[in-house]
Amino acid sequence: MTAGDPRSRLPSIDRLLAAPGVEALVARFGRTPVVEAARAVVDAARDALRSGNGTADDGGGDAGWAERIASRLAERDRPSLRPVVNATGVVIHTNLGRAPLAAAALDAMRSVAAYSNLEYDLEEGRRGSRYTHCTELLRELTGAEDGLVVNNAAAGLVLALNTLALGAGVAVSRGELVEIGGGFRIPEMLERAGARLVEVGSTNRTRVADYRAALATGGVAAILKVHRSNFRITGFTEEATLAELRAAAPPGVPVVYDLGSGMLADPAELGLPPEPGPRGAIRDGAELVVFSGDKLLGGPQAGIVVGRAELVARLRRNPLCRALRVDKATLAALEATLRVYRDPARALHEIPVLAMLSAPAERVHARARALAGRLEAGGVPAEVVETRGAVGGGTYPGVEIPGWAVAPALPLTPDAAAALLRAGAPAVVARVADARLLLDIRTVLEGEEDALAERVLAIAAASREP
Repeated sequence: MTAGDPRSRLPSIDRLLAAPGVEALVARFGRTPVVEAARAVVDAARDALRSGNGTADDGGGDAGWAERIASRLAERDRPSLRPVVNATGVVIHTNLGRAPLAAAALDAMRSVAAYSNLEYDLEEGRRGSRYTHCTELLRELTGAEDGLVVNNAAAGLVLALNTLALGAGVAVSRGELVEIGGGFRIPEMLERAGARLVEVGSTNRTRVADYRAALATGGVAAILKVHRSNFRITGFTEEATLAELRAAAPPGVPVVYDLGSGMLADPAELGLPPEPGPRGAIRDGAELVVFSGDKLLGGPQAGIVVGRAELVARLRRNPLCRALRVDKATLAALEATLRVYRDPARALHEIPVLAMLSAPAERVHARARALAGRLEAGGVPAEVVETRGAVGGGTYPGVEIPGWAVAPALPLTPDAAAALLRAGAPAVVARVADARLLLDIRTVLEGEEDALAERVLAIAAASREP
């Protein structure tokens, strides 16, 4: 490198470490991370000079370098999993973590963050079981004899099939061989569970007689009924009910119902069409019911299996159960969520998913007007527009939820504005429709409006700068 080469005028690492702004960073982050960040910014400047895209003048002396190092450290420390404001209008947004947790669930998770009686019997003073913590509530709320919690509903189904039908057949209607999230399909899950698929009936019509014919051939250890929660078949259709399947199944062949999303609330209270729930499924003859804790139930990610005590006990003894078990924080959050359901009216207000779904249109409209007024007061014109949201999470296909969104008029394209909203803190995920940026207020949690308004106003101010 020649003396005239501008790269020779780049500061040394020792000089940067002695700069006042960088010394404060060392006190905050530690010497090693700051040294690594300093080397990274100097290397980036050197590369820019080499390519002809920079100058040796840092445009701010040591303060300018300190700012670059601080920015690099902030980027390094930014968590991969971070909070998001959901302004999409999709309540149970699979990509955004599904159900936001109730305050009671968050408090419960914090309360067990240190030591807890996860697997310790406080009365007996000896080892206990993590599987006892939610069972009484599950019995109470579903009418089942027993319950088991694993890490998600797919795990619950695999555990049930592996326990009840390892090496044997499972009868499933062809109309229920569905694909769930992530491209996983019921036939593949049966195979991984060590069971053999026995297809019954046709795609649109499967009668109880079809199941009887499959059972008569022998080798069928269980009947699996799958709720088609993420799509609908209409027209010339027929399917066997749980009661019919229970009556047709011989002793020792249990009926397992993959319910998908567990609805413990009354759908009518949410303004939604009827949807099967765990209590009804148990009442109608299902001997095991599998459902999610983090969809319409509104709790943490969990798979819940309820049903006959003898069958649940067999699942609990399966070595695979240990591989699928949940941690103390999940159990605490689920237990707290289930406790709220003891008072249905309280659940509608305190469980965020239920509160969003049941929020009156006039309340949503008022919140949208308030946000639009906040933006207009900050110099950003905004229109309140009517929208159609969705329940999401693979539930209620085709059901739209009337709502209201705010469409801010920003000096950017809608896609560019949406990208900037996603890039900030907190990240905001909005919707672009009809060539407009839409902030659907139904899924914006109470208390998030201030942060949302500040993000939009900041983007507007930055876009006006020369």
